[in-house]
Amino acid sequence: MKYVSYVVAGVAAAATGAYLFVYLYRWEWQRALTSGVLLLIIEVFLVAAILLSRLGRLERRLGESETRAEEIQRRLQQSREAAPERFRWLDTRPFEGREDRNDTFVFVPVLMAAGAVLSVVAFIIQKIAGATGRAKAERVLAGRLASLAAPPGGVRGDAADIAERPAVPPSRPGRTFFKATAGAVVTALLASLTFFLADTIQTHPASSPDTAASTVVFRVTVRNADTGPVRDGAARDLWETCRRSTAGSREHAPLSSLGDGVYAGVVRPPLPGHDMFRLRGCLTDITANRTTAVVLGDGQIPPAP
Repeated sequence: MKYVSYVVAGVAAAATGAYLFVYLYRWEWQRALTSGVLLLIIEVFLVAAILLSRLGRLERRLGESETRAEEIQRRLQQSREAAPERFRWLDTRPFEGREDRNDTFVFVPVLMAAGAVLSVVAFIIQKIAGATGRAKAERVLAGRLASLAAPPGGVRGDAADIAERPAVPPSRPGRTFFKATAGAVVTALLASLTFFLADTIQTHPASSPDTAASTVVFRVTVRNADTGPVRDGAARDLWETCRRSTAGSREHAPLSSLGDGVYAGVVRPPLPGHDMFRLRGCLTDITANRTTAVVLGDGQIPPAP
């Protein structure tokens, strides 16, 4: 389920990013902002999901470690409690609290004296044995181990020495070339997309086409108040706002109603192709006072003969 959510979120992020670039290309700024916010939300969701997964894994590991430590501690306590009582003669409890009332404390100094005497005797024996039998014992041991020694050149005389072997194996040229080529191609595509988008959304100086005027036909809908006067006022507000979004100053831009919520706007002097694209995007994207517009068509009016 976790991987399915990752796949769904990745597909949604890719689609949202694609629509973000599409809306930027179409000069539909409100929709581009909405797509950007959705993309940011999806990215935050993915990061939070990954962090929560890692934290849950660490929490499970800590829980397992604590459980294991408690189990080991419990076993140690059980083994310590089940151990029999040894060396009762070293017990210092009063006689009234002990089952064995025999006084064996006198055994301690006797044991210590005997241990000291035995240590001295063992030291003397070790010195005598080392002085008399070490050389012969070493020769006998060397003779027995001669058959187990490796040959002078080693088990594999032609094997390379450890110092001659490289610490890190050399990289594969084919894989390195593939990675470099893929990185260069991806970088070139991203750079091309960036320059294309920047060139598309910025304003360019352009001369007006050789026509009399430019016209745009669009339909206006006002939610919950789609009446004639209200719709005419809303269409006028949309038209005045969007015609000012073009690069040049267009003083003559009348708007006429064609009936049934359809309006035609005429701009003089005519708009270049880039400004017409901006005007269409503004009319499609803008929303003001529950008003939406749908562009039905646009074109250039030829000059009078």
